[in-house]
Amino acid sequence: MNNFEYCNPTRLVFGKGQIEKLAKLVPLHSRVMITFGGGSVKRNGVYEAVKMALHEHKCIEFWGIEPNPSVETLRKAVELGKERQVDFLLAVGGGSVLDGTKLIAAALAQPDLDPWDLVLQGRSTTSIPFACVMTLPATGSEMNCGAVISCQKTNEKRSFYSNYPVFSILDPQVTFSLPLHQIACGLTDIFVHVLEQYLTTPGQSRPMDRWAEGLLLTILEIAPKIWNNPHDYNLMSDYMLSATLALNDMIRMGVTQDWSTHMIGHELTALCGIAHGASLALVMPGTMRVLRDQKWGKLLQYAERIWGLTDGDDEDIIDRAIAETEAFFQSLGLATRLSDAGISDQVIDIIARRFDEAGVAYGEAKNVNGEMVRKILLNCK
Repeated sequence: MNNFEYCNPTRLVFGKGQIEKLAKLVPLHSRVMITFGGGSVKRNGVYEAVKMALHEHKCIEFWGIEPNPSVETLRKAVELGKERQVDFLLAVGGGSVLDGTKLIAAALAQPDLDPWDLVLQGRSTTSIPFACVMTLPATGSEMNCGAVISCQKTNEKRSFYSNYPVFSILDPQVTFSLPLHQIACGLTDIFVHVLEQYLTTPGQSRPMDRWAEGLLLTILEIAPKIWNNPHDYNLMSDYMLSATLALNDMIRMGVTQDWSTHMIGHELTALCGIAHGASLALVMPGTMRVLRDQKWGKLLQYAERIWGLTDGDDEDIIDRAIAETEAFFQSLGLATRLSDAGISDQVIDIIARRFDEAGVAYGEAKNVNGEMVRKILLNCK
């Protein structure tokens, strides 16, 4: 196991009716800006619950943070925050709203810098305090320091790292109104988050492996049950908590990580407007096929422990494990081939060129560069 340090300062407030605790969790004398996406929080009752809990606080609202939040929208929020001297942010919505709020928090603390310059900088540990009420489990943003921000002008989507939320409220009841497609994308995002930290190098850490495998098995178990009963509180609790545990820094302690599927997926989203989770379903099986030799040992472990595959030679077992993974994404109603999503060879060329121009290489072996990206995407056709 590699050396590591671990600290996660976010206070997780989980369960029914926890939104009412905002009254005490948000400092009473703060100048609060509440950030929102679209209008779903008004339809599912979350907006009313938040407003009721904060009725004694001084609050303003900012609406319109879109899926894959754009810096163009976030600049408007920053200007409003400066004008009203906001010193606390509360994100109410899914991971995109919280991701955008992380950048707003950093930009308000550094008013002389343009928000996109902060994104290009990659990391900023200077921010005003922020927290969230999570309504769409997927990204794990509620308990990590990462965000992904888009720029409409350049069709880019980049990672940005800031501080952790002070607290995050997760009430599984708010998931009852989610469309099944959003749930499918969320489940896929969780599953691939775990694979990016698990499906790398064998023999690094028994605790990390078993923890990751437990999350993978949980998603496989609950996914079909959610399809039949998306209002089951216990099922949605497992779904919501799995999203948090998949990306709150725990299962990556001391082990190598991949993240090439996510980086390729971000480009597909930026260029083609594909939902993030859907982009991962398109790329992950191809990543497994192209990088099978370097992931050989872990693929065999994954095949046995997750899919129960032990009969046959190793080559056949790995083939079946990859096929089972692809079939799982398909069972959620998601495409697993670029042709099914209408993605052309021109898009493949652009993504490969972007990797080369950035000079980046992802994967546990740091070998997923532009050339390897091209191989992966061609394999996904």
